[in-house]
Amino acid sequence: MGRSCQGGNIQIFTQPMAETKMKDLATPAMPAETHLVWIDCEMTGLDLTVDQIIEIACIITDKDLQELDDGIQFVIHVEQPVLDRMGPWCQKQHGKSGLSEACLRSPHTLAEVDQKIRRYLEHHLPGLEGKAVLAGNSVYADKMFLDKDLPLVSQYLHYRLVDVSSIKELARRWEPKLVELAKPASIPSKHRALDDIRDSISELRFYQKHFFLPSSSNHGKP
Repeated sequence: MGRSCQGGNIQIFTQPMAETKMKDLATPAMPAETHLVWIDCEMTGLDLTVDQIIEIACIITDKDLQELDDGIQFVIHVEQPVLDRMGPWCQKQHGKSGLSEACLRSPHTLAEVDQKIRRYLEHHLPGLEGKAVLAGNSVYADKMFLDKDLPLVSQYLHYRLVDVSSIKELARRWEPKLVELAKPASIPSKHRALDDIRDSISELRFYQKHFFLPSSSNHGKP
């Protein structure tokens, strides 16, 4: 959940198709068990009892944060009354970004998207149901909506998460200068799901390089 909508994030999809085609891949060089599933969702709000996912994007990386393909992205079809029930901030931002209009035009249902993303996970992470590790920014919120709206996807994911926001908060306390240095690695959001995911991946790459130092950098310290 790379950018907030009162804590949530806003993405748009302006292309005629709401799905990015998967690339054919050779056998991955690294074990699939070490891959990360990056997901970013856009919701109508953060109330699980009334709100829902209206956009989702997914990219899978290996353990070194290299993307396996271009990822996939969907805008979910909703009717106007669903958009009218959104809070003022979301109505303004989703309207400005074009997501509201894209939702009205989209042919994709939650059930269809659930199946397609599940197949995407099975393609890259065969046999890992319940073991695929979810990653993102403040991704716990995305996970709650995945549990509710996309159960087939949720079932494929492990209960453990890699939250880049948590790493940033630790760096803010232990190495505050790093947070300032990391800002160029985290470009301003374009309010697109795939863009925000890549922003999160780029940010984690920075912390991987500067915060998680190899053991040889410890100069023999335990």
